[in-house]
Amino acid sequence: MIADPNLRGIALMVMAMGAFALADTFVKVSASTLSPAQVLFFLIGGALVLFGGIAVAQGESLMDRRALSPVLWLRYVAEVAGMVGMVTALALVPISTVGAITQAAPLLAVVGAVVFLQEQIGWRRWVSIACGFIGVLLIVQPGAIAFDVSVLWAVLALVALSVRDLTTRLVPADMPSISLATYTMVAAAPFAVGWVVLRGEALIPAHANWWVIVPMVVLGALGYMLLIASLRSAEVSVVMPYRYTRIVFLIGLGIAVFGERPDRWMLAGAALIVVSGTYMMWREQRVKQAQLTSSDTGAAP
Repeated sequence: MIADPNLRGIALMVMAMGAFALADTFVKVSASTLSPAQVLFFLIGGALVLFGGIAVAQGESLMDRRALSPVLWLRYVAEVAGMVGMVTALALVPISTVGAITQAAPLLAVVGAVVFLQEQIGWRRWVSIACGFIGVLLIVQPGAIAFDVSVLWAVLALVALSVRDLTTRLVPADMPSISLATYTMVAAAPFAVGWVVLRGEALIPAHANWWVIVPMVVLGALGYMLLIASLRSAEVSVVMPYRYTRIVFLIGLGIAVFGERPDRWMLAGAALIVVSGTYMMWREQRVKQAQLTSSDTGAAP
C-alpha cells in the first residue's frame, strides 16, 4: 500500500490509463467480427450492468430528478457521440492515431469553458492550446495526398468528449460519480439498441467472441473506477498529467498487437499534445495558487 496520497493517485491514474488502453485494444479486435453498432451495444449494455450494480451496492437510489436536467441531457448526447466516434475510429484507424487525437480533449474543453462559461485564461495557456491543436493537425494531415477521411471519426470523438468534459463541470457537486455514469448508460442504451436494429443486425450475434467482449467491457469499467479513485485520493494537478500515459500505452499496443508503425508526424503531433496539455494543467494550477495566496493575504484580485 502506497502511503503518500499523491504517489497513490499517480499509480491509480497510470493503471486507469493502462486499463483504458487495453479496453481500446479489445474494441479494435472485436471490430474485426462485429459492426461498430454491435460493439457500442456491448460497451453500453455491459457498463450499464456494472455501474448500476455498483450504484445499488453503494446504496444510491438512482431516482434523482436532476438526471433529466438539460445540461445532463447535453452530456448524455456528447457521451454517445464520443463513443460512436471512438468505436468507429478504432475500427478504421490505427489505434495509436486515435489515442493521440482524443488526448487533446482537455485542451478543447478549456476553449469551450472560455467561450460558453466566460472563464478567463492568459496568453500562455492560449499558446499551449494552439500548440496542442497544431499537434492534432500534424496527426490528421488534412491537406496530405494520403489523407484518410476515416480519421475524422477520431476528431468527432475529440469534439464530443470535450463537450462531455465541459458539461461535467456543471453537474451538481453532490451527485455521485457512479450515479452519473449509470444515468449516462441508461440514456445511451436506446440509441445503441436502435442503431443495431436499424442496421438489421442481431443484438447478440451467434459468432460473438465473449473472450474479447467481456474483457473489453470489464477493462473499460475498471479504468473508469480507477480514474475516479485517482482523482479522489490525490491533488488533481499532480495526477492529471499522467493521463497522457494512455498515448504511450496505445502506441506500444499498436506496435505489439497490430503491427503499426507510427510515422514521425504522428509522433511529433502526439508529443506536442502531451507537452502542451501538461503545461496547461501546470499553468492553471499556478494561477489558482496565486489567486488563493492573494485572497489569504487580503490583496486585491
